[in-house]
Amino acid sequence: MTSVAPPVRPWEYAPAPESVKVEIKPEYDLFIGGEFVPSKGGKRFATVNPANEETLSRITDGSPSDIDRAVASARKAFKGWSATKPTERAKYLFRIARRIQDRSRELAVLETLDGGKPIKESRDVDVPLVAQHFFHHAGWCDKLKYAAPYLGSGEPQPIGVCGQIIPWNFPLLMAAWKLAPALACGNTCVLKPAETTSLTALRLAEILQEVDLPPGVVNIVTGGPSTGRALAEHKGIDKIAFTGSTEVGKRIAEACAGTAKRLTLELGGKSPNIIFADAAIDQAIEGIVNGIWFNQGHVCCAGSRLLVEESVLDEVITKLRHRLTTLRVGDPMDKNTDVGAINSQQQLATIRRYIELGEAEGAKRESIDNGPLPPKGYWCRPTFFTEVQPSHTIAREEIFGPVLAVMSFRTPEEAILRANNTPYGLSAGIWTDKGSKVFDIARRVKAGVIWCNTFNKFDATSPFGGYRESGFGREGGRQGLLAYLRR
Repeated sequence: MTSVAPPVRPWEYAPAPESVKVEIKPEYDLFIGGEFVPSKGGKRFATVNPANEETLSRITDGSPSDIDRAVASARKAFKGWSATKPTERAKYLFRIARRIQDRSRELAVLETLDGGKPIKESRDVDVPLVAQHFFHHAGWCDKLKYAAPYLGSGEPQPIGVCGQIIPWNFPLLMAAWKLAPALACGNTCVLKPAETTSLTALRLAEILQEVDLPPGVVNIVTGGPSTGRALAEHKGIDKIAFTGSTEVGKRIAEACAGTAKRLTLELGGKSPNIIFADAAIDQAIEGIVNGIWFNQGHVCCAGSRLLVEESVLDEVITKLRHRLTTLRVGDPMDKNTDVGAINSQQQLATIRRYIELGEAEGAKRESIDNGPLPPKGYWCRPTFFTEVQPSHTIAREEIFGPVLAVMSFRTPEEAILRANNTPYGLSAGIWTDKGSKVFDIARRVKAGVIWCNTFNKFDATSPFGGYRESGFGREGGRQGLLAYLRR
């Protein structure tokens, strides 16, 4: 292993902590029928701040009977909500978006405390996109016939009750990705947030109360895997939307097989970031950093495989090594922090296992050593491996952490072959100065989303999703509405 020493600086970054004056209740109930109600049979578990291992609150572990109540509430509300004039539905979504903007600082702080991501990412990326998705879909409410013209000349109809299961890496944003299009189309929802990051979903429930969303239109049942399983297998659900790991997605697909449930899956990835010799290398370095170390690498479409044309490999590694020394790891509530805490102790153990595997299989590890880490919390320094072979585990399996596997190629054909050497197909990045090469490579790389001379750029108007073991269906854009409409 090579540790990258930090540059000698005559100055240091002064601490810039965000104020944490955000009310967090000691315990949270479930949100069913427009009210917070206690569980029937479910216990409570702690949700922990991964930066200091302190308990933030105790969350309800929803039971199957709680799922029954939530589905019944959504079914009861569906008749009225689906019959609501589209322009009236739009007003509710606009109100939700405005209240999210009004409470944006509070939501950003809560997201960082609960999930460990840097406050500048929660504040500048996550929460603005959350509001954007509700604003965007509010505009679609009375235009759905243009979203799905093939459904006929009449107004498309909602599907019914939607079960939605979201992950812990972008808790509030994933809730918006799921809820906004479903509500715009006239569906009602039962949302199951991840067990380690439920606080912003529960704060969103308070916003739904503030805007007087009709009771039962959105129900939020917190809990662990058993709660999600009960929702996915419930007979009263008309559609399941899941974002998470490929392994769990396969189990949900099996549970829905042979039923009338509709299903969309947004799953894992092992995305290639392809750097050609004619690329703007300094710009590409920033894209590499954003592709893999944004949100501690807790991104399904992270650019976790770096493919570099052989003639510029040494230059890219040298500049990447230098850029690594400038990344600040530490307190997520500090506005100077670039890389925050790993979401959970379990995920940290998984990341460490992959790092050990990479070294054991012969890859060369390089990690930043930029000063001491906080004494408590779950921390992993940004890491990249060189001398990686396509057969290495770190080049094949999704790590979901701040670990990059660097490989080289000589020709565009070899780059395409290595990029497609994966069971996944979620995203890819292409870096070149030639537009003709961009389109040629993009046409042949098997990925649902391809960025050109950038990475990890999202917008509510643009569909996101993959294929193969990265799932099917789309989130956002006109295409994202189709999964919530029927003839």
